[in-house]
Amino acid sequence: MKIIIINGPNLNLLGKREPTIYGNASFEEYFNSLKKQYPNIQLEYFQSNIEGELIDKMHEVGFDYHGVILNAAAYTHTSVGIGDAVKAIETPVVEVHISNVYAREEFRQHSYISPNAAGVIVGFGLKGYQLALESFIK
Repeated sequence: MKIIIINGPNLNLLGKREPTIYGNASFEEYFNSLKKQYPNIQLEYFQSNIEGELIDKMHEVGFDYHGVILNAAAYTHTSVGIGDAVKAIETPVVEVHISNVYAREEFRQHSYISPNAAGVIVGFGLKGYQLALESFIK
């Protein structure tokens, strides 16, 4: 089973950026622990601060992977293009947000991804990625 986690802008700063919201662990540390927990899954990770690179990666993996775990970060609320990419691919996408976006600024409460996602996980910290991964394992 091939699953990819795709993270958007500023998530490369996890562990440094606003630790009261996002925690103290880097994503790389967390990702390595996920790989150890799920040794039978081919788990990959991609992060970019550039919208087009996120779309290109979804096009690349969206027809032969078993799942995409997508945290498009701020692009969730602004990118029609990423929403369209999720709709265009065959691979199911689970949208993940580390923070509870519904407890934050109003603009964060709209997603261009959710209407085309297989599911949405919000507000469980980094654990949300594991929950999304479990949804693909069934």
